[in-house]
Amino acid sequence: MTDPRAVTQRNDEELDLGAILGTLVDNKWLIFAITGLFLACSLAYALLATPIYQADAMVQVEQKVPELPGISALSQTLGASNSQANTEIALITSRAVIGKAVDDLKLDINVSARHFPMIGTGIARRFANANPGVLAAPWLGFNRYDWGGSKLDLQRIEVPDDLLGKVMTLVAGENGGYTLLNPEGDELLQGAVGQIATGHGVTLQVGSLKANPGTRFDVRRERALTTINQLQQAIQATEKGKDSGIIGLSYQNASPKLAVALLDRVSEWYVRQNVEWNAAEAANSLKFVQEQLPKVRQDLDRAQAALNAFQIQAKSVDITMQTKALLDQSVAVEANIQQLRMQQADVARRFTPQHPAYRALMQQIGQLEQQKGDMEKQVGALPDTQQELLKLTRDVDVSNQTYTGLLNQAQQLDIARAGKVGNVHIVDNAQVDVTSPVKPKKAMVVFGGTFVGAFLAFGLVFVRQMLNRGVEEPSVIEQLGLPVYASVPVSPTEHEIALSDRARSDGRHHLLAISSPADLATEALRSLRTSLHFARMEAKNNILMISGSSPEAGKTFVSANLAAVMAQAGQRVLVIDGDMRKGTLHKVMGGRPNNGLSELIAGQIDMETAIRPIASLENLHYIARGKIPPNPSELLMNQRFAEVMDQLMPRYDLVLIDTPPILAVTDASIIGHMAGTCLLVVRFGLNQAREIALARQRFAQNGVEIKGAIFNAVERRSSGYYSYGYYEYKNGT
Repeated sequence: MTDPRAVTQRNDEELDLGAILGTLVDNKWLIFAITGLFLACSLAYALLATPIYQADAMVQVEQKVPELPGISALSQTLGASNSQANTEIALITSRAVIGKAVDDLKLDINVSARHFPMIGTGIARRFANANPGVLAAPWLGFNRYDWGGSKLDLQRIEVPDDLLGKVMTLVAGENGGYTLLNPEGDELLQGAVGQIATGHGVTLQVGSLKANPGTRFDVRRERALTTINQLQQAIQATEKGKDSGIIGLSYQNASPKLAVALLDRVSEWYVRQNVEWNAAEAANSLKFVQEQLPKVRQDLDRAQAALNAFQIQAKSVDITMQTKALLDQSVAVEANIQQLRMQQADVARRFTPQHPAYRALMQQIGQLEQQKGDMEKQVGALPDTQQELLKLTRDVDVSNQTYTGLLNQAQQLDIARAGKVGNVHIVDNAQVDVTSPVKPKKAMVVFGGTFVGAFLAFGLVFVRQMLNRGVEEPSVIEQLGLPVYASVPVSPTEHEIALSDRARSDGRHHLLAISSPADLATEALRSLRTSLHFARMEAKNNILMISGSSPEAGKTFVSANLAAVMAQAGQRVLVIDGDMRKGTLHKVMGGRPNNGLSELIAGQIDMETAIRPIASLENLHYIARGKIPPNPSELLMNQRFAEVMDQLMPRYDLVLIDTPPILAVTDASIIGHMAGTCLLVVRFGLNQAREIALARQRFAQNGVEIKGAIFNAVERRSSGYYSYGYYEYKNGT
C-alpha cells in the first residue's frame, strides 16, 4: 500500500506556475468578491469620511540686536547661527503660548452632535453644505440624531473633577430648553438658552442651540493641560530652509475656521510674548549699563586729568608717527578688552563659568590680553616721554570709546524697553484651502483599499489551498490501492434542485437522474452502472453497500441516483437508508423517516409497510431510516437484520444500502459483512489521502473489503483534474 504522506509530498513538489494561475482562475469569483467588497468600503469611506483641512501660517525670526558691546564678536566666536529658529520653535509650541490660545478659543470644551452610525456624519455634512442655515428633519423618526444643520454653542461649562474628560449628553428640548445627562444617563440639570443652569456641581450656560427636539449632543470638558498637550503634538512648526529664520506653522482639523483661528491665536500670542520678553531683557540690560556708566565716566575723567597734567609738565609734547601707530593698535585692543570685561559681568549673571558662552568669552579675552602684552613690548622700546604720553592718551581714548558706546547702548536699550516691537514678525496669517482637504486622499484611499482587498483575497486563496489537503486527482486514490469506478462531476442542476421549492412528495424533483437525465453527473452514474455490472459478477450476493470516510461526501446523492439509473435499466432496485442516526434518504425520495429500517429490525412493522415505492419509477423502492434508536450498532448486530436482508435479496435484482461514514461510527463495517460489493465515496477537495487510507484500513480490520471508490462532486479546475470523458451529447433532429 502506498503511503499517503508520500503521495501528498509528491503532489506538493509538483506545484508550478501553471498550478498557481489555475488556482487563481478557479477562485476568481472569491477574489472579485473580496476585492469588490474592499473597493466598495474604500469608496464609502472616501465619500462619507469627515474631511480634514490644514491651515498654514508663517513667522520670521530676526537676529537680535546686540545688547552690549562685544556681543557680535562673541556670537562669531561661538560659531552661533544667525537663525534662532530651533529655540523659537520650542517657544511657539510652549504651554505659555498654546495655553493662551486654548483659553481664548475655549478649546477645552468639546461639543459634537450625535450622528447615525457609519453614514450619519456624511449625510449631515452633505446636507449642511448644500443647505446653509437650514435644519434637516429627522430620518425615519430617528430624532435623537443630527441629520444636518444642528448647532450648539457653549459659553461656559464648569464640572467637578470626576466629570473632567467624561462625555456628557445634552438633549435638546422644546423652545430652547435642554437637559444635561451624565455618562450613566442620569439627569444633571435642566436649563434654557442664555441662562446659567446649575445642578450636581455642574454649571452650564448655552449661548445658542439649534436642533430638533430630542437631538443629542456629546459634551466634554477636558483638563486644560490635556488639551494643551494634544495641541503641542498636533501643531507642526518647522524652519523653511537652513538658517532662514522663517518658521512655518501648520495644523489640521475638521473645522477650517477653527484651524485658522488657532494658528492666528498662536502666532499673535507668540509675537506678543516675544515683545514682552525682549522688553524685560532690555530692561535688565539697561539697568546693568546704567550701573556701569558712572564708573566709566570716573575712569574717563581721571584719564583726561592725568593726560592734561603730563602735557603741562612736559610742556606740550607731541606724539611721533611711530607712537601714533602703536597708540591706534593699543586703543583698539584695550577698547575690546574693556567691552569684553563688561560683557563678562553680564554673562556671569546668566551662565555659570562652565557654560560654553562664558568659556568662549574668557578665551577671547585671553587672546586680546596676549596681543596687549606683545604691544607693551613694542611700547617699551620707545623713549620714556613717548611711552608715558602713549599710555595716558590710550587711557583717555579707551575710556572715551567705552563711555560713548555705553551711552549709545543705553539709548537703544531704553527704546527697546519702551517699544512694542520684537525680533519676530508674522509673515503670513493663517489660511486654509477649503476646496482641497488634506484627508482623506480619496484616490489613494480607493486605490489602497482595492490593493489591500486584492492582496488579502490572493492570500486567502493561497492559504486555503495550502491548508486544503483534499484529494483533487483520481490518481491519488488509485495510488492508495483503490480503483476509481467513476468520477461524478459536480452538478449545478442538483444545487438548483436542492434550493428550489418545487419538490413534491413523491421525490420526483429530488432525483437528478429523473429530472435531468442528460446531466453530466447522471451520465457518470450510468458509467458507474456499467462498471458495477462486471464488478458484481464475482460478488457473493446482490447487496451493494456505499459508504464514506466522513460526512458530506455525498453518499446519499450517489446511492439514490445510482439506484434510479439502475431501475431505469429495467432492474428491480431497493435502496435502504442504513444511517439510522442522521440518514436523509427520505428527503431525497419524498416522505417521512418513520416506519423504516429501525422499526423493521425491531419487529414493530412488517416488510410491506417498510418498503415504499417511487411513483415515477415502478422498479425503484426504498426503506427510510425509521425512528432514531438509542443503539443503532447493537440493532444492526441483531439476528433480525440478517433475516431481513435474506428476505429482501430474492425480491430485488439489487439491494443498495447507504451507510454512515466509517470513521464516525462502526455501523458501516457491520453492514459490510453482509454486502457482496462495498464501495467508498470520496468527495473532491474534501477527503484527504490519509483519511481515505485510514477508512480502508478500518474496513479491513473488520474483515470488509472495499472494492473501489467513487470520486464524487468533481469540480472544473483550471489548476488540475476535471472529469474528462463526460460531455453533454443530446439527440439531434
